[in-house]
Amino acid sequence: MPTAPISAPSPTDAHWREQELLLMREVMKWVGRSLSSGEVLREMLHLMSELLGLNRGRVVLRDTPVPGDPHPSSHTASIRLAYGLTAMEMRRGVYAEGEGITGRVLQSGLPSIVQDIAHEPLFLFRSVSPVQFPNETVAYLALPITLGTSTVGVLGCHRIRSRQRHLNDDLAVLKVLATLAGQVLHMEQLVNEQTRHLRARNAALSQALSTHAARYGLIGSSPPLLQALSELERVSQSQATVLLLGQSGTGKELFARAVHLASPRSTQPFIKVNCSAIPDTLFESELFGHERGAFTGANQARPGWFEQAHGGTIFLDEIGELPLTLQSKLLRTLQEGTVVRLGSQREVQVNVRLVAATNRDLAAEVQAGRFRQDLYYRLNVIPIRLPSLAERPGDIRELALHFVNRANQAHQKNVYLSPEALDTLTQHPWPGNIRELGNCIERMVLLADQTLLTPEQLQPYLPQAWATPAMAPTMSPAMMPSTPLPAGQHRAPEPAGTASLGVRAYENAHSHTVQVLQQALAQHQGNQSRAAQSLGLTLRQFAYRLRKAGLR
Repeated sequence: MPTAPISAPSPTDAHWREQELLLMREVMKWVGRSLSSGEVLREMLHLMSELLGLNRGRVVLRDTPVPGDPHPSSHTASIRLAYGLTAMEMRRGVYAEGEGITGRVLQSGLPSIVQDIAHEPLFLFRSVSPVQFPNETVAYLALPITLGTSTVGVLGCHRIRSRQRHLNDDLAVLKVLATLAGQVLHMEQLVNEQTRHLRARNAALSQALSTHAARYGLIGSSPPLLQALSELERVSQSQATVLLLGQSGTGKELFARAVHLASPRSTQPFIKVNCSAIPDTLFESELFGHERGAFTGANQARPGWFEQAHGGTIFLDEIGELPLTLQSKLLRTLQEGTVVRLGSQREVQVNVRLVAATNRDLAAEVQAGRFRQDLYYRLNVIPIRLPSLAERPGDIRELALHFVNRANQAHQKNVYLSPEALDTLTQHPWPGNIRELGNCIERMVLLADQTLLTPEQLQPYLPQAWATPAMAPTMSPAMMPSTPLPAGQHRAPEPAGTASLGVRAYENAHSHTVQVLQQALAQHQGNQSRAAQSLGLTLRQFAYRLRKAGLR
């Protein structure tokens, strides 16, 4: 018996296949580019209408019951997304489970086909009235949207019967789209659950870190601060050297103390040493001690800071100021755990943990020959960068309130900041970081004539626009956000009468000419401390520049 020849698809069939493939490709593009089920399903309904002629498409989903509602809506569903329906028509599309065609599909989980909605008693015409339909036979197709074994919604649409396209072809496409809709909703649900879990976990971690920050006296809860604190706590139990990096005024001493408090050495001494405040001639005896008669005036033996910190932690602030001649002795102490007092040959065992801090770029100092490379490697075991105040603007309000309360208690004042004044402080740049903010607020509290400060009353106390970032210009571009002055230019000394308006920025060794130093001395009647402060220098730095200039 001969086999009947297979008929080739008609041009009309080929056209519809192309439309179906185009629809699937476009929908999958949206699935790949968006995690929002709303965007994907809305575009799917649009393509159903434009490419296949399936009109007034809608996605009906179960309603979520409202806690405490005496009439829970867990057994109702409503139109969430639609194409070809007005907002009012969508709001009318609410169905109880088992009510009408949509409610029955939702209840049974089985597809439903209405060949002619005008002759179907169960069709409710809830969203669109009969008068709005064309004078043709209109079908209604409704397919369940499932998540696992549960029916969570219905994909429905209207279809003109008089079309050159098989009804079964539309059903096949709708089944695929309903399955895809369920997967998209499931994916969004998983992402939302994971997001909620991560947010809850992050909130718990932030709360824990904030609690720890408060325990260490650190104010704030911004991500950069918590990140630095997290790094600190991870290394606190070790004995490794910690190097704190960052601009001046970012709270290096508080972080160093936090390292000590979080370590097993917390009950032992915490010794802090400011290397920039010790004269060159006294460095060795201060750090390592001296024996009686080691030099003129040494009437009795004295243990150095390292011996006094035995069993605990020593914090060397501004370690970049350490004289080159003493860097080798410090390296030997760190490597061997011994010190030799000035005027003695006997080694003394010390057990200390070193925390160092600097606002300089020590790698650049090594390249310039001002810092030993081997000591740099010994210090740079665990570097922790402390964020500037510009990186944590969300903490300014909390810091400002803390400083106001502290200044009120210290000076027996009762000054408060209005919400607008706090906003002004938050928006103001603070190149001097926390130290500048604290000094500015203490000045406000001391000099304020009124109890409540507004933004207008705040302005005279805010640092002027010429204030520069409070950090060493010798730092690398990665660590220094501001642009240094061009070569050959120098910052002029602060005009008289403005000394109280801002915290001075630290300058490098070549930032002031002889004329600038002389002018500063003249303005302060030869008082070197005040002259140094007006130029943003420590007394030791100012004296060093005077000696270099031949003014002493």
